[in-house]
Amino acid sequence: MLNQPRPQDISSSAHDRVYRRLRTRIMHGEIGPGEPLTLRGIGREYEVSMTPAREAVRRLVAEGALLLSSSGRVATPELTGERIEELAALRALIEVELASRALPRAHMALIERLQMINGNVAKAVENRDAVSYIRRNLEFHRTLYLRAQAPAMLAMAETVWLQLGPTMRALYGKLRKTEPPHYHRLIIAALRAGDEPGLRLAVRSDVTQGLKLLAR
Repeated sequence: MLNQPRPQDISSSAHDRVYRRLRTRIMHGEIGPGEPLTLRGIGREYEVSMTPAREAVRRLVAEGALLLSSSGRVATPELTGERIEELAALRALIEVELASRALPRAHMALIERLQMINGNVAKAVENRDAVSYIRRNLEFHRTLYLRAQAPAMLAMAETVWLQLGPTMRALYGKLRKTEPPHYHRLIIAALRAGDEPGLRLAVRSDVTQGLKLLAR
Protein backbone atom coordinates (compact mmCIF):
# COMPACT_ATOMS: atom_id res chain seq x y z
CA MET A 1 0.00 0.00 0.00
CA LEU A 2 1.40 3.39 -1.01
CA ASN A 3 2.19 5.83 1.75
CA GLN A 4 -0.05 8.86 1.67
CA PRO A 5 1.70 12.27 1.91
CA ARG A 6 1.39 13.86 5.32
CA PRO A 7 -0.37 17.27 5.53
CA GLN A 8 2.86 18.94 6.66
CA ASP A 9 4.67 17.49 3.61
CA ILE A 10 2.04 18.94 1.30
CA SER A 11 2.29 22.30 3.03
CA SER A 12 6.10 22.25 2.80
CA SER A 13 5.95 21.42 -0.90
CA ALA A 14 3.43 24.22 -1.52
CA HIS A 15 5.45 26.82 0.37
CA ASP A 16 8.64 25.82 -1.48
CA ARG A 17 6.85 26.18 -4.81
CA VAL A 18 5.52 29.62 -3.90
CA TYR A 19 8.91 30.67 -2.55
CA ARG A 20 10.77 29.68 -5.71
CA ARG A 21 8.28 31.26 -8.10
CA LEU A 22 8.01 34.49 -6.14
CA ARG A 23 11.79 34.60 -5.71
CA THR A 24 12.28 34.29 -9.46
CA ARG A 25 9.76 37.05 -10.16
CA ILE A 26 11.50 39.41 -7.74
CA MET A 27 14.98 38.59 -9.06
CA HIS A 28 13.90 39.22 -12.66
CA GLY A 29 12.31 42.55 -11.86
CA GLU A 30 8.73 41.48 -12.51
CA ILE A 31 7.80 43.31 -9.30
CA GLY A 32 8.93 46.92 -9.10
CA PRO A 33 10.55 48.62 -6.08
CA GLY A 34 8.19 49.44 -3.22
CA GLU A 35 5.31 47.33 -4.53
CA PRO A 36 3.13 45.96 -1.72
CA LEU A 37 2.22 42.27 -1.46
CA THR A 38 -0.41 40.59 0.67
CA LEU A 39 -0.58 37.02 1.92
CA ARG A 40 -4.10 36.78 0.60
CA GLY A 41 -3.03 37.99 -2.82
CA ILE A 42 -0.06 35.58 -2.92
CA GLY A 43 -2.28 32.71 -1.85
CA ARG A 44 -4.82 33.54 -4.53
CA GLU A 45 -2.19 33.91 -7.27
CA TYR A 46 -0.45 30.61 -6.47
CA GLU A 47 -3.57 28.77 -5.33
CA VAL A 48 -2.32 27.97 -1.84
CA SER A 49 -3.53 28.61 1.70
CA MET A 50 -2.23 31.39 3.92
CA THR A 51 0.32 29.13 5.64
CA PRO A 52 2.50 28.38 2.57
CA ALA A 53 2.21 32.02 1.51
CA ARG A 54 3.35 33.17 4.95
CA GLU A 55 6.31 30.76 4.98
CA ALA A 56 7.42 31.85 1.51
CA VAL A 57 7.27 35.51 2.53
CA ARG A 58 9.19 34.75 5.74
CA ARG A 59 12.05 33.19 3.75
CA LEU A 60 12.16 36.07 1.27
CA VAL A 61 12.21 38.62 4.10
CA ALA A 62 15.17 36.75 5.58
CA GLU A 63 16.99 37.02 2.23
CA GLY A 64 16.32 40.75 1.93
CA ALA A 65 14.06 40.30 -1.11
CA LEU A 66 11.03 41.60 0.79
CA LEU A 67 10.58 43.99 3.69
CA LEU A 68 8.17 43.44 6.56
CA SER A 69 7.17 46.60 8.44
CA SER A 70 6.19 46.75 12.09
CA SER A 71 2.58 47.12 10.95
CA GLY A 72 2.80 43.87 8.98
CA ARG A 73 3.02 45.48 5.53
CA VAL A 74 5.04 43.42 3.03
CA ALA A 75 6.70 45.11 0.05
CA THR A 76 9.72 44.90 -2.22
CA PRO A 77 12.53 47.18 -1.03
CA GLU A 78 13.14 50.70 -2.28
CA LEU A 79 16.90 50.90 -2.01
CA THR A 80 18.75 54.03 -0.92
CA GLY A 81 21.78 55.25 -2.83
CA GLU A 82 24.04 53.97 -0.05
CA ARG A 83 22.44 50.52 -0.18
CA ILE A 84 22.80 50.38 -3.97
CA GLU A 85 26.48 51.28 -3.66
CA GLU A 86 26.95 48.55 -1.06
CA LEU A 87 25.30 45.90 -3.21
CA ALA A 88 27.23 47.05 -6.30
CA ALA A 89 30.46 46.69 -4.32
CA LEU A 90 29.42 43.17 -3.29
CA ARG A 91 28.72 42.28 -6.91
CA ALA A 92 32.15 43.54 -7.90
CA LEU A 93 33.89 41.51 -5.20
CA ILE A 94 31.99 38.25 -5.62
CA GLU A 95 31.43 38.18 -9.37
CA VAL A 96 34.95 39.21 -10.33
CA GLU A 97 36.26 36.33 -8.22
CA LEU A 98 33.75 33.91 -9.75
CA ALA A 99 34.73 34.96 -13.27
CA SER A 100 38.41 34.59 -12.45
CA ARG A 101 37.83 31.07 -11.14
CA ALA A 102 35.78 30.20 -14.21
CA LEU A 103 38.46 31.32 -16.68
CA PRO A 104 40.57 28.11 -16.61
CA ARG A 105 37.42 26.12 -17.49
CA ALA A 106 36.14 28.51 -20.16
CA HIS A 107 36.26 26.24 -23.16
CA MET A 108 34.90 27.11 -26.60
CA ALA A 109 31.50 25.56 -25.87
CA LEU A 110 31.01 27.99 -22.97
CA ILE A 111 32.07 30.98 -25.06
CA GLU A 112 29.64 29.99 -27.81
CA ARG A 113 26.88 29.58 -25.22
CA LEU A 114 27.59 33.07 -23.83
CA GLN A 115 27.48 34.53 -27.34
CA MET A 116 24.08 32.91 -27.91
CA ILE A 117 22.74 34.25 -24.62
CA ASN A 118 24.06 37.70 -25.44
CA GLY A 119 22.13 37.50 -28.71
CA ASN A 120 18.98 36.92 -26.64
CA VAL A 121 19.93 39.92 -24.49
CA ALA A 122 20.09 41.98 -27.69
CA LYS A 123 16.62 40.76 -28.72
CA ALA A 124 15.20 41.75 -25.33
CA VAL A 125 16.70 45.22 -25.72
CA GLU A 126 15.31 45.51 -29.25
CA ASN A 127 11.85 44.54 -27.96
CA ARG A 128 12.20 46.89 -24.96
CA ASP A 129 11.33 43.97 -22.69
CA ALA A 130 12.79 44.87 -19.30
CA VAL A 131 11.99 41.57 -17.57
CA SER A 132 13.42 39.48 -20.40
CA TYR A 133 16.50 41.71 -20.46
CA ILE A 134 17.14 41.19 -16.74
CA ARG A 135 16.49 37.45 -17.00
CA ARG A 136 18.84 36.99 -19.97
CA ASN A 137 21.48 39.23 -18.41
CA LEU A 138 21.50 37.14 -15.24
CA GLU A 139 21.56 33.97 -17.34
CA PHE A 140 24.71 35.29 -19.03
CA HIS A 141 26.44 35.83 -15.70
CA ARG A 142 25.19 32.61 -14.08
CA THR A 143 26.30 30.51 -17.06
CA LEU A 144 29.83 31.89 -16.73
CA TYR A 145 29.97 31.61 -12.95
CA LEU A 146 28.80 28.00 -12.89
CA ARG A 147 32.16 27.15 -14.44
CA ALA A 148 33.87 28.46 -11.32
CA GLN A 149 32.59 25.43 -9.39
CA ALA A 150 32.12 27.61 -6.30
CA PRO A 151 28.51 26.99 -5.24
CA ALA A 152 28.66 28.94 -1.96
CA MET A 153 30.03 31.99 -3.73
CA LEU A 154 27.42 31.72 -6.49
CA ALA A 155 24.66 31.48 -3.88
CA MET A 156 25.94 34.73 -2.37
CA ALA A 157 25.86 36.39 -5.79
CA GLU A 158 22.28 35.23 -6.35
CA THR A 159 21.21 36.69 -3.01
CA VAL A 160 22.57 40.06 -4.13
CA TRP A 161 20.76 39.74 -7.48
CA LEU A 162 17.57 38.96 -5.57
CA GLN A 163 17.83 42.11 -3.46
CA LEU A 164 18.57 44.19 -6.55
CA GLY A 165 15.85 42.74 -8.82
CA PRO A 166 13.20 45.47 -8.44
CA THR A 167 15.90 48.17 -8.57
CA MET A 168 17.31 46.67 -11.78
CA ARG A 169 13.86 47.09 -13.31
CA ALA A 170 13.96 50.79 -12.39
CA LEU A 171 17.49 51.06 -13.76
CA TYR A 172 16.44 49.60 -17.11
CA GLY A 173 13.82 52.32 -17.51
CA LYS A 174 16.33 55.02 -16.62
CA LEU A 175 18.99 53.83 -19.05
CA ARG A 176 16.59 53.52 -22.02
CA LYS A 177 18.83 50.83 -23.47
CA THR A 178 19.12 50.52 -27.23
CA GLU A 179 21.89 47.90 -27.44
CA PRO A 180 23.15 44.96 -25.37
CA PRO A 181 25.76 45.58 -22.68
CA HIS A 182 29.09 46.63 -24.16
CA TYR A 183 30.95 44.87 -21.38
CA HIS A 184 29.49 41.48 -22.30
CA ARG A 185 31.47 41.59 -25.52
CA LEU A 186 34.60 42.48 -23.55
CA ILE A 187 33.95 39.57 -21.18
CA ILE A 188 33.65 37.15 -24.10
CA ALA A 189 36.79 38.56 -25.75
CA ALA A 190 38.77 38.22 -22.51
CA LEU A 191 37.60 34.62 -22.08
CA ARG A 192 38.62 33.82 -25.63
CA ALA A 193 42.07 35.35 -25.09
CA GLY A 194 42.58 33.86 -21.64
CA ASP A 195 43.07 37.42 -20.38
CA GLU A 196 42.41 37.35 -16.63
CA PRO A 197 43.11 41.06 -15.91
CA GLY A 198 40.88 42.03 -18.84
CA LEU A 199 38.15 39.66 -17.66
CA ARG A 200 38.23 40.99 -14.12
CA LEU A 201 38.00 44.58 -15.35
CA ALA A 202 35.16 43.82 -17.78
CA VAL A 203 33.09 41.99 -15.15
CA ARG A 204 33.68 44.69 -12.54
CA SER A 205 32.64 47.41 -14.98
CA ASP A 206 29.59 45.46 -16.18
CA VAL A 207 28.16 44.87 -12.70
CA THR A 208 28.80 48.37 -11.32
CA GLN A 209 28.50 50.99 -14.07
CA GLY A 210 24.72 50.99 -14.43
CA LEU A 211 24.04 50.84 -10.70
CA LYS A 212 26.17 53.93 -10.16
CA LEU A 213 23.53 55.95 -12.02
CA LEU A 214 20.89 54.96 -9.46
CA ALA A 215 23.15 55.59 -6.47
CA ARG A 216 23.59 59.28 -7.32
